[in-house]
Amino acid sequence: MLRQALLAVSRSDLAERVVTTSPLTRDVVRRYVADDVDAVIARLTRDGLLVTVDHLGEDVTDRAQAERSVQDHLALLGRLPRDADVSIKLTALGLRLSEQLALDNAATICEAAAAKGVTITLDAEEHDTILALHSVHATLRKEHPDVGVVVQAYLPDARERCERLEGARVRLCKGAYTAPGAYTAPADIDRSFVRCLKVLMNGTGYPMVATHDPRLVEIASALAVLTGRDATGFEYQMLYGVRPAEQARLAGLGAQVRVYVPYGTDWYAYLMRRLAERPRNLAFFARSLVSRH
Repeated sequence: MLRQALLAVSRSDLAERVVTTSPLTRDVVRRYVADDVDAVIARLTRDGLLVTVDHLGEDVTDRAQAERSVQDHLALLGRLPRDADVSIKLTALGLRLSEQLALDNAATICEAAAAKGVTITLDAEEHDTILALHSVHATLRKEHPDVGVVVQAYLPDARERCERLEGARVRLCKGAYTAPGAYTAPADIDRSFVRCLKVLMNGTGYPMVATHDPRLVEIASALAVLTGRDATGFEYQMLYGVRPAEQARLAGLGAQVRVYVPYGTDWYAYLMRRLAERPRNLAFFARSLVSRH
């Protein structure tokens, strides 16, 4: 129930005004959102970690905003090391206005990224965008086979989507939204995650295992051994600010670990979804709102 409440708050304009205008949120925001993205990327890279960077922003309402988002992403590409990844949300590229507009804008970014040795991953969003997400991804893959896509295990058709994505780069996560008919019980979501993971590990694509759950990390490691994947055949992905010691531990064992690094001023919806995923962080957030200490 707390998760559902936090996700509802993430869509509240009033709550957004209260939270984003309070100077007391700075500490919690900096925990999850890079205030100096270049410095964060440099530090993570020095520590042997890979990065995927998200310029925060979504649900643009006009073509001018979508074009600004494209330009922001193009500028970001010039600041990234090779082998970095950029996560993009299609609603930031105009999906709510037109699927063709989002496709054209994503293609522009993919072409520029390829020239820089950087990959692109299309992020999952609200349930009503999922069909368009996979449609755009399928079209982009014809010219940009390395473009990745996110599958959310909380959706009942997640396994079937993984099967249809044979040969692709797929980021598998539990899911940070709500949807009609979706799994809500943690055990059901975990079982779906494992079913998807088995499909991806047995396939010919590149699994990106996006979880902080110790049990699922262990299962992914075991499946990699059973399916004959070495450390270059898949990667773990974890969020900036969440379990950094585990990120370092896995990297120290020789695993590929990619950190999802968000940055920018449009952080409210992202932060609320992170709190919904890990409600225990709400106490940390509440302390930040009422005290500077």
